[in-house]
Amino acid sequence: MAAPQDIVQITPRDGDLVLVCEHASNAFPAAWGDLGLTEAQREAHIAWDPGALPVARALAEALDATLIEARVSRLIYDLNRPPHSRGAMPEVSEIFEIPGNKDLSEAARLARTRAIYLPFHAALRAHLAERLAARRPTQIITVHSFTPIYHGAPRAVEFGVIHDADPTLAQAIVAEARARTPLKTELNAPYSAADEVTHTLALHATSMGLRNAMLEIRNDLIATPDTQKNMALTLAPVLKSAFERLES
Repeated sequence: MAAPQDIVQITPRDGDLVLVCEHASNAFPAAWGDLGLTEAQREAHIAWDPGALPVARALAEALDATLIEARVSRLIYDLNRPPHSRGAMPEVSEIFEIPGNKDLSEAARLARTRAIYLPFHAALRAHLAERLAARRPTQIITVHSFTPIYHGAPRAVEFGVIHDADPTLAQAIVAEARARTPLKTELNAPYSAADEVTHTLALHATSMGLRNAMLEIRNDLIATPDTQKNMALTLAPVLKSAFERLES
C-alpha cells in the first residue's frame, strides 16, 4: 500500500491561512489499479478537480498560506467524504460507472480507508493542532473545481463559495468577489453542505471553531496555466479583503 507521503503533501508557510485541496490529483497508484476506467475517464473531472491544484498553489504563494494537497484520485477514495458515505468510494460518478468500486467488500473499504483517508486527515489534524498549540491564528479554505455541464445541464455560476455551520467567512468572500470581480458568484452553489461536500470543514474547522469556506471554481475558467494564474491573481485580493473585512 502507499506510504503516507504518497497520500498527502504539506507545504507549510507562515501566514494565517491553511488551504486544502482534497481533489488535487488524478493519480491511480498501482495498489488499486485503474478501477477499470479508460485513460480519458481518468483524465476527466470524475477523477479529480481539474485546475484546482495550480490555482491553490498560486493562492498559497500569493497569500503566504500553507497548502495541504491530496495525491490520489478521489475515485479511489474521496477525501471530502466520511468512510460511511456512498460517495467515499463511489460505484457511479455522475453518469459514469466505476467498475473497480462495484460491490467492494468490507475488507476492501477498510483497507482503502486505512491507506488513504486516515493518513490524510491525521496529517491535516496534526498540522492544525501544532498551529493552535503555538496560538497561531488559523483559517481554513478548501479549493475545488466543478464541471460546467452536469448531467447534461449547463451551470451558469462561475465561482461558488460554500460553508459548513459558520457562514461568516463564506459570506465575506462572496461579498468581496461580487464587488471586485466580474465572476458570477453564488453562495452555496453549485453545492451546499446538504450535498455532503463540507466533510473536511466539519471535521477540522467547525470542530475547532475555525473560520472556514470552500471555494468552487468552474473548471472551464481554469483550463490552462495562464487562466489558472489569472484566477489566482483575481481571487487572492478577494480572500485578503474578506479576511480584513472580518477583522475590522
